[in-house]
Amino acid sequence: QVELVESGGGLVQPGDSLRLSCAATGYSFSTYAMSWYRQAPGKERELVATVNPGGGSTIYVDSVKGRFTTSRDNAKNTVYLRMNNLKSEDTAVYYCNAVSVRNRNTYWGQGTQVTVSS
Repeated sequence: QVELVESGGGLVQPGDSLRLSCAATGYSFSTYAMSWYRQAPGKERELVATVNPGGGSTIYVDSVKGRFTTSRDNAKNTVYLRMNNLKSEDTAVYYCNAVSVRNRNTYWGQGTQVTVSS
């Protein structure tokens, strides 16, 4: 059974940092690109960051470049999103996403809430 479980969300103040984790089970983790998406109230879900299966290549949406870093540990089947200098506009539910580079199978986590407020 495939499962993606996010953790690490919470309520923080502007300028604070958080690290989200996504633990994956039930599939061949190292053959999947892993991404973080977010969805704010009333807005569409947007891609935040992606890391390739080997972990050597990453991409980010412009609004988080220089503040967020995604990485993965294939030995632990876990992907991370380090978020620094958080802003109120980063408030959203953050979702972990896995896409197979072989057959495009796609899986989603249940999401974790990040709220940035003073």
